Amino acid sequence: MKSLVLAEKPSVARELARVLGCNQKHKSYMEGNQYIVTWALGHLIELKMPEHYDTKYKTWNLEDLPIIPPKMGLKVMKQTNHQFRAIEALAKRKEIQECIIATDAGREGELVARWILEKIQWNKPLKRLWISSQTDRAIEEGFKQLKPGKQFEDLYHSAVCRAEADWLIGLNVTRALTTKYKDPLSAGRVQTPTLAMVLDREQQIQKFVPKEYWTIRADIGPFSTDWERDNEKRLFEKSKAESIQKKISGVKAVLEKVDRKKKSESQPLPYDLTELQRDANKRFGFSAKKTLNVLQKLYEQHKTVTYPRTDSRYLTTDMMSTMADRLQGMASGYKEEVRPLLATNGKVLAKRVFNNEKVTDHHAIIPTEQRLNLSDLDSDERKIYDLIARRFLALFLPAYEYETIHATFMTEGETFTAKETNVIDLGFKKVLGKEEAEQSITGLQKLTHGQTFTVKNVSLNQKWTEPPNRYSEADVLAQMEKFGLGTPATRAEIIERLVETEVVERQNGRFHPTKKGKQLIDLVNDELKSPELTAKWEHELEQISKGKSDPKAFSQKIRRQTEQLVSEIKSSDKSYRAHNLTGSKCPECSAFLKERNTKEGKILVCSNLECSYRKRKDPKLSNRRCPQCHKKMEMHEGKAGLYFQCRACNVVEKAEEKKKAVNKREERKLVQKYTQKEDFGTSFGDLLKQALKDQE
Repeated sequence: MKSLVLAEKPSVARELARVLGCNQKHKSYMEGNQYIVTWALGHLIELKMPEHYDTKYKTWNLEDLPIIPPKMGLKVMKQTNHQFRAIEALAKRKEIQECIIATDAGREGELVARWILEKIQWNKPLKRLWISSQTDRAIEEGFKQLKPGKQFEDLYHSAVCRAEADWLIGLNVTRALTTKYKDPLSAGRVQTPTLAMVLDREQQIQKFVPKEYWTIRADIGPFSTDWERDNEKRLFEKSKAESIQKKISGVKAVLEKVDRKKKSESQPLPYDLTELQRDANKRFGFSAKKTLNVLQKLYEQHKTVTYPRTDSRYLTTDMMSTMADRLQGMASGYKEEVRPLLATNGKVLAKRVFNNEKVTDHHAIIPTEQRLNLSDLDSDERKIYDLIARRFLALFLPAYEYETIHATFMTEGETFTAKETNVIDLGFKKVLGKEEAEQSITGLQKLTHGQTFTVKNVSLNQKWTEPPNRYSEADVLAQMEKFGLGTPATRAEIIERLVETEVVERQNGRFHPTKKGKQLIDLVNDELKSPELTAKWEHELEQISKGKSDPKAFSQKIRRQTEQLVSEIKSSDKSYRAHNLTGSKCPECSAFLKERNTKEGKILVCSNLECSYRKRKDPKLSNRRCPQCHKKMEMHEGKAGLYFQCRACNVVEKAEEKKKAVNKREERKLVQKYTQKEDFGTSFGDLLKQALKDQE
């Protein structure tokens, strides 16, 4: 008898098969004496679309809404039907005695597997592999400690509720807005409140009125000091500032008091996904999606870090014994930092990091015991790994200790202050690259109460109050986390969705709402804009996953909510005008054309939702450079075929002119080489992505 192991993707399945000794390779699975390992390709099953319930829904009509099926149905995805059929055939083999779910250990991974098993009507025993790293040791130990499938049924119910809620609200509200206002308008239970936060910040900026103010700086003896009153260093009346400047110049100042305080800063906890995405955005300008993609490679391909999609920054107590092995694994890349820590047998000084109660599905992101080979990592992977590694190393070092000295001087009834920070022990900051941290010795520690000094070089500095900054990606992630919008695994996807639907734009690392985004927020239901409502839903989903809330009650609530939201849109008297309408008309249906920005440049699309006309507005830029000005040349298709043109210099080159001559023998060698490597032409992932795009 054998066990059927279901992984989430081929790359993970190959690693599981290797560790489990499944050496017989087949097109859709790998087999050994005890296990058969197969895989999904992400989701193989999805919720039925409206047209699968009734063909009339193929055409979007406001009158048909809301679409609320009494029971949500499942269907096999057309693009990956072959793999589903392969799993179905394997499940029917007589020697298969049980299924081991080995998809990602989280809510979405559970859904991937359970929907497949539901569709093939699986009725044999079910077990769960639940691991937080992809190393050989983790896989081996995980298979020795398989958990009963029943233990994760609540997680599955939570995942189903989330998927159905997104379908019901997202699909119905999007169709209602789109059909009523005759423009593609996308809304959802997470993306809409996230957009609302970006718009709220924009309104704060637009309403902001700058105010002029002054600060006063003076040299008192050898010390540079600042005027201060009631913890305020700004003066909003120039006459007052000038009066103070005049009366204190050249007079004596007395040291009234010196406050000395010893302080310490605890070691930072390791990263969860959102915190890592925020830091990567601040340090390297990475988008949340890019950070997650890089992290996924470190986890799956290089096996150097633990499970990425975690919302915990703590570790479980049973991990204490693994710390030395993890240090040993990363030693090749961090010799100087690791050597003294191994001498203490990997003793963690930040004891608070071990807290079972604060670890949910997965612990914090930390290095694995896998031997680190930095030469295998590309530049982006090194950056993300380094953030994780240094946060981990900080746990083994003492707290950062320092002393603050605050001196207060009095002169002519005015208060001036000076501050100094002296580092006592850099502690964990040694490995975080912050050796320069706040060290500013000016000699304040030598002062005694009552000393007098002459005031000189009194200067006024004119300044203006500034509006708050527009949100960066790190700021948006922080706000989403604060209000419980989405999960660590979905936040990057939501942000990208806002950009793709053209309701926000990234400009110099900051989010700017578009005209479309501003109008959409005015049209969408007030309730859907509220982060509190969505946060409440996420909390309920979390409670369902823990068996503390009823999934049926949640589902009924979402259905009522959907009816109400659609009803409000139908009865609304608000108006909308597409922000990107041009004066040109569609050659096929005479409706006005709209201009859209895409990755490939500007395109013109028909404003009539039932017309599929689209045309590139600007020529596509090639990677070929103009021989005169060296700018990228445009690509054009003429009667004689493809040619390149530089707008600035009007230089024209035929495509063939730059081709390198390759004889037939060399051509055959190239084709053979790339065919063997299986990366010649378009990858399956690209085909799948294009198919999904076409379906949309």
